[in-house]
Amino acid sequence: MPGAGELRVLRRRIRSVRSTQKITRSFELIAASRIARARRAVEAARPYASLVTRVIRDLSTEVEATSHPLLAPREQTRAVGVLVIASDRGLAGSYNTNVLRRAERLLREEADGGRPVVLFTVGRKAEGYFRYRGYEPARAWAGISDQPTYQSAREVGEALTEAYVAEDVDRVWMVYTDFKSALSQVSATAKVLPVDPVQFEGGTAYPPTFEFEPDPASILSQLIPRYVEQRVYAGLLESAASEHASRQRAMKAATDNAGDIIEDLTREANRARQAAITTEISEIVGGAEALSKR
Repeated sequence: MPGAGELRVLRRRIRSVRSTQKITRSFELIAASRIARARRAVEAARPYASLVTRVIRDLSTEVEATSHPLLAPREQTRAVGVLVIASDRGLAGSYNTNVLRRAERLLREEADGGRPVVLFTVGRKAEGYFRYRGYEPARAWAGISDQPTYQSAREVGEALTEAYVAEDVDRVWMVYTDFKSALSQVSATAKVLPVDPVQFEGGTAYPPTFEFEPDPASILSQLIPRYVEQRVYAGLLESAASEHASRQRAMKAATDNAGDIIEDLTREANRARQAAITTEISEIVGGAEALSKR
């Protein structure tokens, strides 16, 4: 039977697990609060995205939008850019595993097709994962996956457009996680460049009384890169919301598991305590009997 020494060990383990449980519960609550914030950011970004798309669509009736370098498809795909969005921190369940495996499959598909891949990563987990496997990112961003800003999206978008305009890549994919609900997040792939001109069809021509300063072509050349940045920003926001949701579920599971462990250890400690008491009683009775026989 367990003795007093083992009882002390069990009590220390219970205190340790309770301490861990408090930490995981705190992470769970923090992640829950950040999910709502991330979803508000997604909703707040939609009017801007809608307005940029509408203006480009309407301007396309004034000038030929397909002549823009970011819309013109390449006759030959010599190299492909892949932007992978993961997290900077762990403790997020299968969030990073799912998106990184999807990205790795895409990289293999492009490589099998004879197309070299230029890798761009967001999040330390993505950078570390691919460096370990022999991929050297052309650009890597860290510290922005948790709470992305539009300025961060602009920096990433500019790097992608520069690589495309310089013909370092002829197509750019974005691998991210699409937030469906607090219980469902799905890794996804989206083509960022070249921009599909079909999205800008069906615009409404501006009345003749409209005057443009600068000219429509110049305005369009400024807006199309903003459209690319907005696509990147949407991917960052969806991924951030997915990260927080996955972390909340993972921390809730860890908290519940800690509770189960505490219950098991408490029962074991109670048995050890009862055994120790029984041993002490037996020793006292034995001692009393020995004294009574003298």
